[in-house]
Amino acid sequence: MAQQTQMGRVVPYFERWMGSYPDLESLAEAEEDDVLKLWEGLGYYSRARNILKAAKTIRERFNGEFPSSAEDISSLPGIGEYTTGAISSIAFNAPNVCIDANVKRVFARLLNMDLPFNAPAFHDRVKGEAEALLPEGHAREFNQALMELGQLVCMKKPVCDMCPVQSFCLSLKRGVVDQRPVPASPREVVKVDVATGVLFHEGRVLIQKRRPDDVWPGLWEFPGGVIEEGEKPEDTVVREYLEEVELTVEPVEKITVVKYSYTKYRVTLHCYQCTSLVSAPSPVFHEAVEGCFVQPQQLGQYAFPSGHRKLMEHMRGDLRYSQYNF
Repeated sequence: MAQQTQMGRVVPYFERWMGSYPDLESLAEAEEDDVLKLWEGLGYYSRARNILKAAKTIRERFNGEFPSSAEDISSLPGIGEYTTGAISSIAFNAPNVCIDANVKRVFARLLNMDLPFNAPAFHDRVKGEAEALLPEGHAREFNQALMELGQLVCMKKPVCDMCPVQSFCLSLKRGVVDQRPVPASPREVVKVDVATGVLFHEGRVLIQKRRPDDVWPGLWEFPGGVIEEGEKPEDTVVREYLEEVELTVEPVEKITVVKYSYTKYRVTLHCYQCTSLVSAPSPVFHEAVEGCFVQPQQLGQYAFPSGHRKLMEHMRGDLRYSQYNF
């Protein structure tokens, strides 16, 4: 949960998670929909799916006992180099380093490294230097100390006069602490315009569950898609409903515009209220694994991506939809 997420946000999620899944066996028995619902709002949902897969793997391959070797730990779904180093060293005191952003910042200043923060060569050198310093039998203390040093002292705005290793810091000696680490190369940003429609029929709304090979797999949504060149958002809704669920709909009112981000994408979501042009709509789901009409008050039982959650939050406070109890 703490990967790419601030601890202030993580704590309440972690407490709810442990209340539902207090041990590995209870998690291994869980349904993916329930896991995703508990995770809803943390983003990067592949982490939740991988935790569930890892629990099942530990139960089946390791007799329900968390493995202790770095090789076995790294074989679990969703566990990469950093997490392997953290678990193996902190939980089992194995002689492995743990390289996070805090550790990288410490070494960038100690060694006065002029490589960009996200360069592979930068990571490789930090890892090599950390491994060379790793004291035998004290990997747990060493890794935690380095991470804490970066988090509490060698911060973005460092407190150098409190630093226990300032006498070794080359960037401090050369007066370039504020220039280290060298900023990462600019990240590509992709702007995307999409449209979605909330189809009301006899007091219920249509939702569908995304496919395993799609963006946000396993999450629920209102049908919609990317606005094509030269297309109006409301026309996108009509087209997407026809393509995705074989329904002919009419957008009757614009609900709101929602803006949100994920990875490199900056999304503008145009949201419409829709009505069916047939009296008894029977959707056929081409772009989803399943779907259904549900009461608006039941939507809270399903996990939605952030854009659609923001849409529902808006509708809860919009007097036009007060009768639906979103």
